[in-house]
Amino acid sequence: MHSEETPHMSSRHKIVIIGGGFGGLTAAQTLRGADVDVTLVDRRNFHLFQPLLYQVATGALSPANIAAPLRSVLKHQSNCRVLLGEVTGIDVAGKSVLVRDEQLPFDSLIVAAGAVNNYFGNAKWEQHAPGLKSVEEATEIRRRVLTAFEEAERSAAGGHRQRYLTFVVVGGGPTGVEMAGAISELARHTMRHDFRSLDPSTARIILVEGNNRVLPPFAEKSSSRAEEVLKRMGVEVWTSSKAKDIQADHVQVERGGTVHRIETATVVWAAGVKASTLGKMLADATGSPIDRAGRPIVQPDLTIPGHPNIYVIGDMAAMTSNGKPVPGVAQGAIQAGKFAAKAILKRAGGRTDVGSFSFWDKGSMATIGRNSAVAEVGWLKLSGFVAWLAWLFVHIVYLINFSNRVMVLFQWFWNYLTRNRSARLITGERAAHERP
Repeated sequence: MHSEETPHMSSRHKIVIIGGGFGGLTAAQTLRGADVDVTLVDRRNFHLFQPLLYQVATGALSPANIAAPLRSVLKHQSNCRVLLGEVTGIDVAGKSVLVRDEQLPFDSLIVAAGAVNNYFGNAKWEQHAPGLKSVEEATEIRRRVLTAFEEAERSAAGGHRQRYLTFVVVGGGPTGVEMAGAISELARHTMRHDFRSLDPSTARIILVEGNNRVLPPFAEKSSSRAEEVLKRMGVEVWTSSKAKDIQADHVQVERGGTVHRIETATVVWAAGVKASTLGKMLADATGSPIDRAGRPIVQPDLTIPGHPNIYVIGDMAAMTSNGKPVPGVAQGAIQAGKFAAKAILKRAGGRTDVGSFSFWDKGSMATIGRNSAVAEVGWLKLSGFVAWLAWLFVHIVYLINFSNRVMVLFQWFWNYLTRNRSARLITGERAAHERP
């Protein structure tokens, strides 16, 4: 029997989940076997492993390596229906979600629509500095990075060559550090012998961070080790620096009270995220408060105040645990997804007290380059090769399906032996503002 045949006629408790990321997918899987009807709605037909997008952006992996079709992941879960579509409205009083012209009734709602890049009021920068939140953005960055080397090969020494060989990464958190390190490896190792009139290792990579150190959420010791490794890899680390303007051919960065103009054709944005537009839609519909990043502020049980049947989880929620903010990382979304699903089942069974969400911090890690990473698990702080192995293990474990794990493991092993990045494909069209 197809799971699509029953959800609308069933008298069972109806749960609608918006978003098939870590939080939404985990919630759906936690409800497997329960006496409920689940509808998972996403505007994409796949679950994306966002922490590895930077590897797509630098040609180490292909998009298919880090994505899994939602229908495939949930095909054996008979109480779950997957719908492809964009949510255009939430009727809180009528308890339904509008997807195009279809209304999805719900008894409980889980909103896990994730986050988008935050340009802090400078939306016009987006066309010049794509972020790393989607497959399209990752392949666009890959196109820009690889095209820059191609244009440098065509340019005479001097001229525009140095602009094409200058890469600026804005934001020194884990994504920015990983991206800067990956571009360095691409230039200094992978493509070292690929060109005839160009030495790619002369590329200039600048990492711009507003804080006084990279990886601000990490301990100072881990930050300083990461900075040391980046500098050894030839990355210029500009801390206590802020982007003031981003254009097609240059970036202006304020550093030490002076504004520096950096001629560059390639800028990557890794400086912050904000809630999906559904955050404001939901806040308007429920009258709930939102924080500066547009995230609905949820109760300890992850519900919207006054609406015990509406849960907001993952990157788009301002969640706290024991009085501390829950970081916007995969493990936070996964744990919140499990909690929300179990809380719904408890309430459906007649319980009113479902407890408070408690986040178990399993640690933080960031890879910098080959054989080098930093990892923190409680009091334990690792760096170098051991941290890098830990990073590999954790990311393989969290990949959703078995075939992805095998493909990624093989690809990494081959990349490690050969320093080759086989997914160096230039796809997509150049925008008009990029054309020389």
